Amino acid sequence: MRDTGPDPLWAQAAGLIVGEIEHRGLRAGTKLPPERELCVRLDVSRVTLRKALTHLVEQGVVTASHGRGWFVAAPVVARDWPKDLESFTVTARRKNMRPSSVVLTQEVRPATLDEAERLDIPAGSPLLELERVRLLNDVRIAVDHTLVVTSALPGLDDVDFAESSLFEALRERGVYLDRSEVSIEARDADERLALHLEIEPRASVLVLDQTIYGRDQRPVLLSTVRYSGERYRLRTTFQHR
Repeated sequence: MRDTGPDPLWAQAAGLIVGEIEHRGLRAGTKLPPERELCVRLDVSRVTLRKALTHLVEQGVVTASHGRGWFVAAPVVARDWPKDLESFTVTARRKNMRPSSVVLTQEVRPATLDEAERLDIPAGSPLLELERVRLLNDVRIAVDHTLVVTSALPGLDDVDFAESSLFEALRERGVYLDRSEVSIEARDADERLALHLEIEPRASVLVLDQTIYGRDQRPVLLSTVRYSGERYRLRTTFQHR
């Protein structure tokens, strides 16, 4: 029940929603009741409810999915950058979260001219194209599109990347990654990306485009990872001189 304090109705409604999420221990990705039901439970108008929910979106408590309703949001995952080069799986485990993937594409195909130039290989050389939706605790965080030079990497295309780490699979085959050249930019999600991340079309995404090198300083893979802007954060430290 709302109190009779000085807080506006929308703030009281937002507080009640947060309290219910915490009291019931609702996990990230849990769908909230329909807006009509919430209005009845909270005894507020649709306008007031929308203001409360919008505030909770800004606070990272809930998230909206067009045509599907409101959901408990996943905690924003902070990633130290660029101090280390580690896989999505290792980052997840370090944060005590459960990583998994939905494989969208896994096939060997010839490298295009542009891809061959970036990877310093002949055009037409075989590449493993791997595209995955990356999840933490069953919440969709990013879509990762990777191209791997497959020469001298037997059986890589047969690995089950729904559960396995690409970096670990490379190490098992004697390939150790050394450094990454990265560009970072913000973009709007297109309809396909929005569908896979369960976000609104044109929502902000953080795009990391990487060329990753082995210890012999030759390119091993290209990776473009598109993170949901409301679910992922990069953090680094700058030393002032």
